[in-house]
Amino acid sequence: MKMAKSVEEYFEMNADWTDALDKLRGLLLRTELNEELKWGAPYYKLNKKHVVGIAAFKQYVGLWFINGVFLVDEGKFLVNAGENQTKGLRQWRFNSVDEIDEDLVYAYILEAIENQKLGKEIKPERKPLIIPEELNQALNTDENLKLAFDALSRGKQIEYADHIGSAKQDATRINRLRKCVPMILKGIGLNDKYR
Repeated sequence: MKMAKSVEEYFEMNADWTDALDKLRGLLLRTELNEELKWGAPYYKLNKKHVVGIAAFKQYVGLWFINGVFLVDEGKFLVNAGENQTKGLRQWRFNSVDEIDEDLVYAYILEAIENQKLGKEIKPERKPLIIPEELNQALNTDENLKLAFDALSRGKQIEYADHIGSAKQDATRINRLRKCVPMILKGIGLNDKYR
């Protein structure tokens, strides 16, 4: 799937939802939030923090409240699309433009902005770095590899460690290590080509 390069291009790519997207965008632009394209979709920020995003799919268009878990949601409109995975994000899905009650949606947006100003947010839990034995041995025997690995961000280190350590068989772990070493030495993250 092609990624949009601008908010306008995102809307053009989702022409089936033009009216709904325009209505939601209009509500967001009435606020103090700043619009940007992030992860290929429109997001709206306050003081460098994402507050709300817009997403269009085949069946619905929706708002993504980044810390929606803190919204009162008396009408029970918000859903957690990733039960047991998503902690803070909540979605409000609309199956047609007629379902968008502008006053109600605007009230939710304003509440989300106020919550952000109050500092209400879910902090991501830091995943531990567990270095598998095969990688640990390689790091201890190759000084250049150790220096290159240590220069990687913690997230990239975790990606490599998880990738190598998640293999069930010894031979697979060694094969993965062999393929990862040149990338580590170049300072490339395991998943950089997808970013």
